Amino acid sequence: MRTNYLIIVIFLTVLTACKTNSEENIKSVTIKEDVAFLADDKLEGRQTGTDGELKAANYIAKRFEDLGLEEKGTKGYFQAFSFKPKTDPHQEINYTVVDGDSTITGTNVIGFLDNKAENTIIIGAHYDHLGYGAEGSLFRGEKKEIHNGADDNASGVAVLLNLAEKLKSANTGNNYLFMAFSGEEMGLLGSNYFNKNPTIELSKANLMLNMDMVGRLKQDSTLAVYGVGTSPILKQVIKANNSKFKIIENESGVGPSDHTSFYNSDIPVLHFFTGQHEDYHKPGDDTEKLNYEGMATISSYIFDIISDLDDNGKLPFRKTKNESEDVPRFKVGLGVIPDYLFDGKGMRIDGVSEDKPAQKAGLEKGDIVIKLGDSLVTDMMSYMRALSTFDTGDTTKVIVKRDDAEVEKDIEF
Repeated sequence: MRTNYLIIVIFLTVLTACKTNSEENIKSVTIKEDVAFLADDKLEGRQTGTDGELKAANYIAKRFEDLGLEEKGTKGYFQAFSFKPKTDPHQEINYTVVDGDSTITGTNVIGFLDNKAENTIIIGAHYDHLGYGAEGSLFRGEKKEIHNGADDNASGVAVLLNLAEKLKSANTGNNYLFMAFSGEEMGLLGSNYFNKNPTIELSKANLMLNMDMVGRLKQDSTLAVYGVGTSPILKQVIKANNSKFKIIENESGVGPSDHTSFYNSDIPVLHFFTGQHEDYHKPGDDTEKLNYEGMATISSYIFDIISDLDDNGKLPFRKTKNESEDVPRFKVGLGVIPDYLFDGKGMRIDGVSEDKPAQKAGLEKGDIVIKLGDSLVTDMMSYMRALSTFDTGDTTKVIVKRDDAEVEKDIEF
């Protein structure tokens, strides 16, 4: 009898240990933990073609594996692409591998959740950034510093991974392709390459959801959602599932992030963005400045949108106006970071660059430009039109609203 008892005890002990190990293996990784790894100094800013980028790619691939996603790259989870950097900003990128010093190889990371559905929703975010200050950096310090890109775009990748965990056991009306792109900072290269070399049938792509800089939700909970005009149902879905955010809508499917590559393949898109800030493309974009609770709320909102669309079948695609074609060209700058999510009258300043006209004139973060020269400024477009009339060396006056007062300053470009 005692022997039987001991056998039972040993069996239960082993069973409990196995269960504990199994639970540890499927332990959820938090949004904050994903950001902490991707934005760590050890990855040296994740510039495309560097060891830091590959470390990030391997981490994301391991996360995909742990989440049970199928490999959907050209080699496991990875889709490598080689290119020569553009010397002319207007030339088309050449993805052909060329022997020589200047060839760079980037890596997309792609996982698939197969629900045996007819159509597939693509969920994407770029994971590359600027290394020690590659082209595009706005840092003006004498010594090179790591650009960790916590908001841009470890935040988007972390939300993507959080969505993958949520969708493992819900919403089977679509399949899901999860993509972490490289080469975004160099011109949407990874997403562009995928659309020219897809690993799924693009005609079955139902919608592309893109998260780029979703880590700094402000106190007023303003969230920009671009691409709402790319399918007739999207505006309604965005509004019907929102109870947390002040939504700034933009109809256009074209913008400076990876959703543009899919829009150009006639796929409906939605792009989520919490706004620019004074740490954009600078070493100051680090983990301690992110709003992790806000990121979790954004992930839940996107999940609700996906849930709402679960039984809608194939979404029709609709072309939108390319608003970037209407942007005036200008020879000078004020030296400010505009608050692109501001929906009041004027152009609100979200950051002031050192040693630029705005700082020299005494403009401050939070000022709202309401007049520049002879032109009234009512929104971003009118601000840019006013700015386009000036040349280097011109002087003029600017009127800003500061708290409840109007302040006039002299500007020299």
